[in-house]
Amino acid sequence: MSVTSVGADARPAQWRAGLGRLAAGSRAGLGRLAAGVALLTAVALLPWLSGNDPALTVLRARSADQDPTPAQLAAVREQLGLDEGPFTHLVHWLGGLPRGDAGTSWVSGEPVLPQVTAAFAVSFTLMLGALVVTIAVAALVSARTLYLGSRRRLHRRRGATGAAVLAALPKFLLASLLATVCGVWLGWFPSSGWEGPSSMVLPALALGVPSGAMIGGLLDQALPAAFHEPWARTWHAYGFTSGHIARHALRRTLAGVLPQLLPTVVALVGGAVAVEKIFNIPGLGRLALDAAIAQDLPPLQTATLVLILLGITAGLLIQALRRALLGPALRDGALPALHAPALPRRRSSRWAAGACAIALLTLVIAGLLRDPLHVDTAARLLPPSAAHPLGTDSLGRDLLARLGHGALRTVGVALAVTAVCTLTGLLLGMATQVGAGLTEAVSTLPAVLAGLLTTAVTGPSVWGAALAVCLVGWTPYAAQAAALLEQERASGHMLASLSIGAGRGYRLRRHLLPAVLPAVLRNALLRLPTTVLVLASLGFLGLGEQPPTAEWGRLLSENQPYVELAPWAVLGPACALVLLSVLAVSGTASGRSGPRRTADR
Repeated sequence: MSVTSVGADARPAQWRAGLGRLAAGSRAGLGRLAAGVALLTAVALLPWLSGNDPALTVLRARSADQDPTPAQLAAVREQLGLDEGPFTHLVHWLGGLPRGDAGTSWVSGEPVLPQVTAAFAVSFTLMLGALVVTIAVAALVSARTLYLGSRRRLHRRRGATGAAVLAALPKFLLASLLATVCGVWLGWFPSSGWEGPSSMVLPALALGVPSGAMIGGLLDQALPAAFHEPWARTWHAYGFTSGHIARHALRRTLAGVLPQLLPTVVALVGGAVAVEKIFNIPGLGRLALDAAIAQDLPPLQTATLVLILLGITAGLLIQALRRALLGPALRDGALPALHAPALPRRRSSRWAAGACAIALLTLVIAGLLRDPLHVDTAARLLPPSAAHPLGTDSLGRDLLARLGHGALRTVGVALAVTAVCTLTGLLLGMATQVGAGLTEAVSTLPAVLAGLLTTAVTGPSVWGAALAVCLVGWTPYAAQAAALLEQERASGHMLASLSIGAGRGYRLRRHLLPAVLPAVLRNALLRLPTTVLVLASLGFLGLGEQPPTAEWGRLLSENQPYVELAPWAVLGPACALVLLSVLAVSGTASGRSGPRRTADR
């Protein structure tokens, strides 16, 4: 066969591959468009779904009038055109966007676009600062594994206790501590407001440290598999420098961890509501929350659209960066499979996990023997003592009792929500074209906004809050599953399986799921304390668990204003969350097996 005929035969195959990529891109674009339209429609329905009179809510937001007259309500309805319905408002709003007109605020009467633009600039700057902190913390968490693995001295598995502790730190609690210590007591940085670069330091630390621990923990778990690949052993034997090996191992594993930046860091633009309130930062998340509470539809819709566009843009950039890191091997199906080595655990990590389990059980059992609802106003905010081992809260209730009685409800609801989010993310991650657009659109939306939408239908309850978290909490797992599946499908052994006639079911059971499930489950358990805190933030805003129910996240939210006066009021539930996180990470480490083996590898 001549060279000309070979080239002629190759061109149709290249054309077919190009057409396939074009069709996949079109489906992904349609998925992004459908997700954006669905979210904007849901937001447009909020005033009508809530069951409250939108005119009454807007009028109260304007003048705080608790008992307006029917004539006043009728005037507001006529002014805002509320009788026309939500879809007419949505069409008018969309029609003004090409002209740069996002409408006027129903509450203040001012143009919406300048407000949203200024708030987005603040939140985007804060996100960049948090991203720098995230990368620095992730580098510190994974530095030891990177150093030892590049020198072929990685003989034991790390317990990841430090990363678990940092990842479990409540962002709003960390923000309060930083504002009090570094802002008020020491005066190093501003503790409130947004005046310049120095105002960004403390909130960026509060947001970036837990996020960096999360990303660093996932990277630290993935690096041993890269150093276990044959190329790493060969390069070390041929005398390549450790720095050269470390860079290539980092490039190999970053492709799988990089999608976590989308739901973990980019979502801070809309999801940093609590931190923005503590530091009095006029960000986009705070603007969206205030507009949703006041049912001020034009700024809420505009903020939602900005968040959707940000998520889609960031998703496309991360996807392009992933493919640049993996190179032509991703396109040509020549990626080597990552096999996690069977490294023994350190004995100290087992002792630490056992100590955490004993401490947590002791706290829970001791708390169950006490009354969590007994109020003693004469014993408000007492420090730890023999009578109250963890102290008392602002109403004089025993914190140990509330911690013990809230354990089952807290862990049970968080586990149920995590299981639903993990399964949903896994299924949507497998639907690559449709799931990618939906993941990008939803990843930047605050859970608080989802909570407002669900509460409008279900009313405030713990299960309404759980449903709200399920609506947005699946995005990290979908992004991770989609990235790992893309890499697994491009590996050499998948082509070998196809060449011997392996069916779709066989490839799913023996290749795809074993490559994805362990990493996704480790990610889910590492995020378990974060789920508790998101549920707590919804309860704190009156959208979730209602008082006087004893629940760990609610204990943190209720006692956060007293952190300077009585730090022990938040120490107990914060330590319980840290213990839970360490146990979750230890469980995933103990359940990790050695290299996966299949019949055709």
